Amino acid sequence: MSYLLTPSFSIIVIGVLFVIAGILHFIKPDPYLRIMPSFIPNPKAMVYISGVFEVIGGIGFLVPEFRYLAGWGLILLLFAVFPANIEMFFKGYKKHGFSIFTWVALIRLPIQFVLMFWIYWAGIK
Repeated sequence: MSYLLTPSFSIIVIGVLFVIAGILHFIKPDPYLRIMPSFIPNPKAMVYISGVFEVIGGIGFLVPEFRYLAGWGLILLLFAVFPANIEMFFKGYKKHGFSIFTWVALIRLPIQFVLMFWIYWAGIK
């Protein structure tokens, strides 16, 4: 069970997680479009662009020669999409008040920073 906490296992999980998440931007773009902040131009294009970067970053994180650069790219991507996660919380709160959805959206905000640290720990440091 201790292998679950190793960088090599984490690299695989992180890489696959981002590839799947990126593909979902193309298969099911509507959930991403709904959380897009209104100040972002061309929301649909931004959903697809972020999906491309997630797939590229996830694949790059799996390749040792690209891991360092891909890791920093994924961390920057998480910072870039953070406003959408904030928007998801506020839209959910406005529509439902404090529901299970809004609590999950709220808890997701600090988890983004945990994910950034996990990427750093597993593939950059």
